[in-house]
Order: sequence, then C-alpha cells, then structure tokens
Amino acid sequence: MLHLPRTSISLRTAIIAGQLAFAGAASAQNSPEPAAGGGTLAELEDVATFDHQVTGVTLSENGRIFVNFPRWTEDSPVSVAEVVDGEIRPYPDKEWNAWRNARKNEMTPEDHWVCLQSVVADGRGSLWVLDPAAPAATFLIPGGPKLVKIDLASNAVVQTIAFDLQAAPQGTYLNDVRFSPDGRHAYITDSGARGALIVVDLESGEARRLLDGHPSTQPEKDVVVTHRGVPVRRPDGRGVEFAADSIELSEDGATLYWKALTGRTLFSIATEVLKNPDASAEEVAAAAQSEGKTVVTDGLWKDEAGRIYLSALEEDAIKLWDGESVTTLLQDDRLRWPDTFSEGPDGQIYVTASRIMDMAWFKPDSPPQLETQLWSFRPPAEDLPTGSIGAAPAQK
Repeated sequence: MLHLPRTSISLRTAIIAGQLAFAGAASAQNSPEPAAGGGTLAELEDVATFDHQVTGVTLSENGRIFVNFPRWTEDSPVSVAEVVDGEIRPYPDKEWNAWRNARKNEMTPEDHWVCLQSVVADGRGSLWVLDPAAPAATFLIPGGPKLVKIDLASNAVVQTIAFDLQAAPQGTYLNDVRFSPDGRHAYITDSGARGALIVVDLESGEARRLLDGHPSTQPEKDVVVTHRGVPVRRPDGRGVEFAADSIELSEDGATLYWKALTGRTLFSIATEVLKNPDASAEEVAAAAQSEGKTVVTDGLWKDEAGRIYLSALEEDAIKLWDGESVTTLLQDDRLRWPDTFSEGPDGQIYVTASRIMDMAWFKPDSPPQLETQLWSFRPPAEDLPTGSIGAAPAQK
C-alpha cells in the first residue's frame, strides 16, 4: 500500500481575505444547506474557513491536519499551518513562516517557506513540504526550491533537498508530490512554463528532470478551462495555462499517473523506468502512455477502496473515474475550484477549495486576499465506479 493515510494532491492553488496572525484564525463552522444543484451521492461538510488562499491539505496517520498557503497575489503571513481546534498554527514554527517578499534580500530562502504549493504526510511519521519558491508563480527565487521533511513527533525539520537549476530551471513551478511505498523515491509534477516530472532519490537527494517539454506534461492546446461554462481568462486574454499538475501513484508503486491541469488526458508510466538512471530521454518518452480522457482537474485521489476521485473544477464538483467513464459524486456551488484531496484515518476525504477563478489574476476587481475553505465528505459505501488504477485501461 502507498502511504496510509494518503495525503495531498495536486496544483493545489489560491488566495484570500482578511488579516491572519501567525496563530491566525481558521474558523470551523457548521455546514450550511447545500446549494441548489448540490451533492448527489455525497454531501460536503464544512471543516474550516481561511482568510488566505489555501491549496494543499494533508492528514497524518493519527489525524493531524496540515494546510498550506501560496504567495500568489498577496504576501501571506503564514505558509504552512496545522489546523487545531478550528485555528491555524504556523508549522513547524514561526521562523520557517517568516519569509516576506518585501524582505527577501534580508532572508535566506533555504530555511524559510517562500511560496508553498503542497504538503504531504507520508504515513510513516513525517510531513513533506514542497516549496516551488516562485511567488506569483513567476520568477523562481534562487536557492528556494526545495522538498523538506519534518518529523511529526518532534515537529523538527530533519531533511532538506534543494533543487538546482538543472532540476528546476527558471519557469519551474513545483506542484505536487507522491512517494514510493518503500520511501526511497519522490515523484513531482512541474506545472510551470515547461512542464516535466522530477524524480528524487530521497536517500542521496539527487533529482532528475524527465519528460521535460514532452506532450504528456504540457497543456493541451485544444482545452480552454472554463467555470460554469464561461472561459477563465486574464484581462489580456490569456487563459488558465498550467502544465503537469495532478499526480497519483498506484498502490504497489509500480505505476505513476499524471495530467496537465489544462488538459483532459490522463497519462501513466512504469516507475521502474523513472527510477532507472540509465534510461535515456527517448526510452522514458516511449514508456509514457495515455490512459484516456477524463475532465479538467487540479487534484486526483485514489481511496483505499480503489476509487479514483477527480476535482472537476469547471463544475464545482467531485467525480469518479472507472477507467472509461466519469460519474458525478457531488456538485456544490460552494466548492469553488476543488483543489487538493487527502484522506483521514477514518476514511473521511478532505478537499480544499482554492477559488483560483476568483483571483485578481482573472478578476481584476477581486481583492489580493480571498476567503477559502476546507471541506470534507464521506465516500459512499454503495457500489460505485471504481477507478481501478492499474487495471483495464480506458479507451484511448
């Protein structure tokens, strides 16, 4: 089995309103009535509301909840936090969260959170934090891109893997990460200007950039990201253009799955090819294959029952994929841009709503901060389409 419970998924992305102190408020609230056209097979439960844009969420094996806030349109006062009794606490401490864009020349990016995108608990007592270190998803801060391991027992940083310009050149935006069942390798999507996968040897710290610029990691040119049927565009006409983003791993760790956010095609590859340092770029490219068409997603999730969840961001919905067709699990107007999934030890599934379509990038009248939410839902027990990753392939 991969890590239990499984944790965050991918591009996690957003921004929010209000003032947030280091012990800032994340207010847990009772869930209001579902919006019109709401959930069909499951219902959302309100877990917390944040004053800043949340993207990633992850739950540890004992149920601790962690979230992260990227610096996209605001200089967020907290980057990584633990949600405790409805409030957020800077994690692992205030100093790691002390980075401010306005003081970047006074600070060291190697030991501060610069612009966070993903948090993933590995089910083995550690939290991994992925820092693309590219505020506003633009210029990468030299020395900032890193993958950091935190021991959850001591709440102390125990390992930092820094990415050089060969693994993470300018234009890179490290998006999401999965870990091999043996804890030896990490697989990262790059949703930036030139999409790629990055494979990390967690023992040596060596990182290799693969499928760099390959069609499987690029935005699909015929896909226009919409929200409720309306194209999401910047004032200059540009749409939502994110490369390799969503990522998932089969339970045995033998197959990696990913897709571009601006795309509908799910791709896969044998991890043995990715882990082989002697495999040529041509051999890696030849091993990548299409699993079929799904929907535009930011995150993927595979629960312990083997079902594949899709964050159907264009429809404020969660869907299930069975390898051939897509079924709507729930639709709720409050779930604005479902982003990252995580599963708790009790089987409850958590999902962030990052409201990317409401950002000032796309709506210039929006404030730099946007209120965002963390939701959860109980997977239905009845026999529903089971996304049997690793089983029969979808129609190509």
